[in-house]
Amino acid sequence: MAAAAWAEVPASAVGTGAPDEGDPRVEATLLVDSTQVKPGDTFRVGVRFRMDPGWHIYWKNPGDSGLETDVTWDTPGSTVGPLQWPSPNTFRTPDGFITTHGYEGEVLLFAQARAAQDATGQLQLSAAAEALVCEVHCIPAELMLTRSVPLGTETVRDAEAMRAFDAAQAKVPRPTADTGHTVQLALDAKQLTAGQDFTGTLTVTGPGGAALPATEGDFFTPERIEGVASVALTPAGAGRFKLKGKAEPDVPGAEPRLTGVLRLGTAASGYQPLAVDVAMAPVVAAGGAVAAAPGVKLPSVKDSIAAVKPVAAVVPAAAPADSSVGLGLALLFAFLGGALLNLMPCVFPVLALKAYGFTRMVQQEQGRVASHAAAYAGGIIGSMLLLAGAVLAVRAGGASVGWGFQFQEPLFVAAVSAVLVAFALNLFGVFNVGMDGTALAGKVDSSHGLLHSAGEGVLAVVLATPCSAPLLGTAVGFAFAAGPLTVLAVFTALGLGLALPFCVLVLVPGLAKKLPKPGAWMERFKQVLGFALLATTVWLVWVMGGLAGVDGMARLLAFLVAVGLGTWVYGQSQLQEGGRRLASVAVAVLVLVGAGVASLRFDGLAPEARASSTVARTQPWDSAAVTAALEAGQPVFIDFTADWCLTCKFNERTVLSRDEVRAAFTEHQVAFFVADWTRRDARITAKLAEHGRAGVPMYLVLSPGAPDRPEVLPELLTADLVVDAVKRAAECSPSRRKDGSNIVCAVGFPRP
Repeated sequence: MAAAAWAEVPASAVGTGAPDEGDPRVEATLLVDSTQVKPGDTFRVGVRFRMDPGWHIYWKNPGDSGLETDVTWDTPGSTVGPLQWPSPNTFRTPDGFITTHGYEGEVLLFAQARAAQDATGQLQLSAAAEALVCEVHCIPAELMLTRSVPLGTETVRDAEAMRAFDAAQAKVPRPTADTGHTVQLALDAKQLTAGQDFTGTLTVTGPGGAALPATEGDFFTPERIEGVASVALTPAGAGRFKLKGKAEPDVPGAEPRLTGVLRLGTAASGYQPLAVDVAMAPVVAAGGAVAAAPGVKLPSVKDSIAAVKPVAAVVPAAAPADSSVGLGLALLFAFLGGALLNLMPCVFPVLALKAYGFTRMVQQEQGRVASHAAAYAGGIIGSMLLLAGAVLAVRAGGASVGWGFQFQEPLFVAAVSAVLVAFALNLFGVFNVGMDGTALAGKVDSSHGLLHSAGEGVLAVVLATPCSAPLLGTAVGFAFAAGPLTVLAVFTALGLGLALPFCVLVLVPGLAKKLPKPGAWMERFKQVLGFALLATTVWLVWVMGGLAGVDGMARLLAFLVAVGLGTWVYGQSQLQEGGRRLASVAVAVLVLVGAGVASLRFDGLAPEARASSTVARTQPWDSAAVTAALEAGQPVFIDFTADWCLTCKFNERTVLSRDEVRAAFTEHQVAFFVADWTRRDARITAKLAEHGRAGVPMYLVLSPGAPDRPEVLPELLTADLVVDAVKRAAECSPSRRKDGSNIVCAVGFPRP
């Protein structure tokens, strides 16, 4: 049977998407190369994308920005093979800082299909296409395309459709083994080092040893290479190319391979795209041990709408895996940040409480004192590793987490509050831990045994997580973006830093002698520490208000009253014997369980709107509102904060609310946005990760003259630092932005 002309495409096989001011920027069509298919025969199916002039979609490796185009098939009665990708184009921002790979104009992404031997009637073909369509800004498109193909005694090809598929097939890179080319890669070093640059030489020989044709333009496009952050080729003559790249900080143990598209020839002679696939040397960690990298689940368009970055305008912030923060530096930052956590108001009461217990032990043998230090450090490090495990488990489930993420859960805040109240009542003498007498001098060791020391270490970790000491955000951000081994290493270093002050006090000879001698003052000091723990509980009740409003605070306070009653009943049981003691313990347990069931229900509760702020004229963070303010010529200040972040609140009350800071904001007409992360918000999590942070606080200053180059301020602010940043943002004038002239930017905001 003669080939038919181009068959009419049904309306269900055509869709448009990415509307821009009502005008769709992409059209997608489900194409088939046959008008009839014989059971058991092969045929080709594909989605043809047509973009408006100036707009493009992305290749399977989008590059520095963008999102891979995805086509998912649903074809009962037939099977569809892997998607075939024609050789992509390369796009760069005017400053050359961002490189992306994709397609403009028109492209057909297709696959080979086969009808089942027992198929009857018609083949139903469905394709779900997801694409990010970009010009200066990017718009996601999700399209569902369907059509049917009749089955018959023979396969009938569609001549016009065949030409379209053949043209696309000619642009698909061919493996070098199929073309007769040989490829060799020689690295200048014997092996690659994680996080470090590497160089080498790629040699390509034509069939039969023939010389290669000349190359021009962007002749090499790398695929995603696990364990390699970036790689590029430079012509060195006679089929030789100098290779330069950088290894990831966390890399797989398996041998990586250089894969990509090498385009030989020129525009005049016609390009010959080759699919390069050649082994590289094993990549090892800086210490010489092979590191493991986590599997990365690429997000769909639906999951990534909030994190879309314009390809032609956005300069990505340094990722946590950037060479500016290597593994060694991240471990150092984690250790120092953990040590500084001891000075944070959420941790210091526990450190003081431990110092009190140590004062009573200084007269004992050094080995006994050291064992308490080891138990305290063990409690901290063990809790840090458990927290790291929780982070990895949650991340494995596809969620994003950050430092202090557990304080976004009302039940966790309630549990920590109950523990603090119980600790305080223990210090007040309402009940005793591990002893049934009341003589403090003779039995303080029982109440501060090794398990108690370890428990104080656990409590220190629990209270440390909402704090973000200097250096801590960078270290934890690096860990959260890296592999499991790096996460565990950073959290261990963090625990060692947190345990450092107490361990130094124990292990350095002579320091113990400088502590005051035990005496009656200790009982009073112990009770003072109880009030310090209650003060921390007040902060947690306030955090609950941010999570669940006034009703949530009332329910928590009711539960804490029950905790007080239960611990008092338990304390009374310690003065009783036999059945009465067991009965009192049972009553205490019933009080706690009953109160928890009755009061700790926070579903449906929302925080109350805040009537005022320590910072004037703030508004909730929204990407559209930020863009509008920048387009209006206003500098923008974004405060990423949370009610449970004490560092955030300290900065608000001591810096952002100061008169000179407010005056600078008024003078330069700064738009002030607050991104509240008190409760989980995927948009904020994504924005933090974009700038290499795993938690709050984070402060961004954006200039209307360089809107895509935000200045990231440190976690601890000063008034001069904020005023200077705002001034720089205002001085980066956006006048005459269309032709790029008359743009003057201060240090910190490079010229666009």
